[in-house]
Amino acid sequence: MKKIIIAATASILFGTAALAAPLKIGVAAEPYPPFTSPDASGNWVGWEIDFLGAVCKKAALDCVITPTAWDGIIPALNAGQIDVIMSSMSINEEREKAIDFTDKYYNTPTAVMATKGAGILPTAEGLNGKIIGVQVSTIQEAYVQAHFPDSELKSYQTSDESYQDLAAGRIDAVVADSIVVADFLATAPGACCENVGNVADDPAILGRGVGFGLRKGDPLKETLNKAIADVRADGEYDAITKKYFSIDIYGPAN
Repeated sequence: MKKIIIAATASILFGTAALAAPLKIGVAAEPYPPFTSPDASGNWVGWEIDFLGAVCKKAALDCVITPTAWDGIIPALNAGQIDVIMSSMSINEEREKAIDFTDKYYNTPTAVMATKGAGILPTAEGLNGKIIGVQVSTIQEAYVQAHFPDSELKSYQTSDESYQDLAAGRIDAVVADSIVVADFLATAPGACCENVGNVADDPAILGRGVGFGLRKGDPLKETLNKAIADVRADGEYDAITKKYFSIDIYGPAN
């Protein structure tokens, strides 16, 4: 795989052939380990970065990572500032009004994290009157608004900020992707807290898994769908996943 680090923009170029205009792959500028985050040198690393490299190679596409603010990533796509969203974006009904999605490439549940021994449960009753932290413009924010009306919602620009407030006792719980929660709990600051369980499913809000986001009607959808299927079929998907996780993150069939 051709992999060129572009130091000036902290981007990574994947592909097999030089194109005049590489595909700009929008990744949330905020760290989201273990899926996407910049390392100490500013180079993007993580499961999605490795997966993107495999997909772009299969599809013979040149793909350049373009960090974009999460809460403006869909407008950036539709304005042509980026060509594809690859940022753990769940496929749900609200987003499908604005953009198209490829087939899913992973699907993990949403969990509730709280301080150890707090006695919090991942239900409306268990979170009644509690302050819940979420990242802004996420499915978790929409879920809390819909399902935990008697809780106080506090939204953050990044997941890390919500974790810091939870560890400091400024909020009672965080609702986030279970894999991202597990990644935080494995760190020294995460020793404060525990995963108290997954929330009840709501496909309309939580979606049908994570896919690449595209502008409406973009024919690139078929190319990316084929590449996703090929990466899964030849074993590369499993090989990449085993570098980061001890479980299957693809999830149940849709």
